[in-house]
This record gives sequence, structure tokens and C-alpha cells, in this order.
Amino acid sequence: MGSITPAALTPVNPRRCNRHQLEQLTDLPNVGPALAAALQSLGYQVPADLIGCDAFELYQRLCRQRGCRQDPCIFDVLLSIQRFLAGEEPQPWWAYSKERQRRYPEL
Repeated sequence: MGSITPAALTPVNPRRCNRHQLEQLTDLPNVGPALAAALQSLGYQVPADLIGCDAFELYQRLCRQRGCRQDPCIFDVLLSIQRFLAGEEPQPWWAYSKERQRRYPEL
């Protein structure tokens, strides 16, 4: 399957994300069609399906499913989704890069 790259994401700008209109995965901040398709392949069809999910676990599942290590920035996107669904303001995915580097240096 290969790796998903941030350039392939064509994500929703976090500033345009509306917490009250989350119908499709691509309505989430930083999620474009490529990542939405990857999440659907893991069984997540709508944003509500991701509430309470752990970004690290999702990242590991994507890596296993695709048979290779995914770009670490994908973890940053997943963390942005996790935090947004937990009630935080939407942020660009790179706002989580330093945290990922600190908490998960092996990625």
C-alpha cells in the first residue's frame, strides 16, 4: 500500500474547520482525501467514530496495514484530530511535531 505523505493530504485548513459540522472525515482539521481513505480502511467512517481514539495506536495500525513506516507527520495529523475531538481548538498538524519528537523520538 505504501506510505501516506503530508503532501498528498490536501487537508482542511484548521481555521476553516467547523466543530458543529463534522459529517465526513475530510471535515476534520488537516484531513484530506488520502488520510480519510486510510482511516476508512481501518473502519472509521465518520468523525464521531474517532472520538476517544489514541493517535499513537492509529499510527501503528496504519503502519502495520500499509506494511511500512508512515511519515511521522501523519502521527502529527492524527494527534491534531485526537486533540480537536477532545475539545481543543483546531491547530495545523505541525503544531504537534515538537511534542511527537519529544514523546516518540523513535518515530
